[in-house]
Amino acid sequence: MSESPQNSPVKPVIAAGAAKRANASVIGMLLAMLSTVAIVMVVVLLNPQQKADSYRQVVDVAAISGHAADVAGFTPAAPVLPVGWSANYARWNGSGADGVAFWDVGFVTSANTFIAMRETITANPTWISNQAQNAPVTGTRNIAGLTWELRDKPKEDRSLILISGKTTIILTGTADFKEFDVLAAAASKKLGQDPTTSTTKGTP
Repeated sequence: MSESPQNSPVKPVIAAGAAKRANASVIGMLLAMLSTVAIVMVVVLLNPQQKADSYRQVVDVAAISGHAADVAGFTPAAPVLPVGWSANYARWNGSGADGVAFWDVGFVTSANTFIAMRETITANPTWISNQAQNAPVTGTRNIAGLTWELRDKPKEDRSLILISGKTTIILTGTADFKEFDVLAAAASKKLGQDPTTSTTKGTP
């Protein structure tokens, strides 16, 4: 049985001009999108991604050390380190409940690892242990003629501790020993050149 004209589906008819205009709109939109992508690509290529080193914060350790000396009672160490090393913070911490005020500097090594240096003239055994993350003494290390105490735990940061007269310097971080040696030698240079300074190892 054939369908009556009244029941036949109506097929829309688009005029040729309208169809042409619709196709032109779609093509125009695609061309606009492609041109936008092309512009973005040009900008990215002309501005290559910056390396991690460019984001390193510039910290003038020597200048901050000079300001801290006014309240510290000593001139905090400002190690001169090889090219590739940088400091990402330097600050003087006033004494808290433990009674220990200390100089605190964070160094990023040339191998992109980290070592914190802390120096004080009011150290006590509890403070030293806390700074070394309560790690046990595992040996000593002779660096630039001075004996540093080594404390470390498996899979954790290691610490080197130097006690010279009233001064205590603690280095703590994730770096290799060769990087610790570089910082230790630079941090203790003034102490090592002072013949009146007696150097001991371990806690006071």
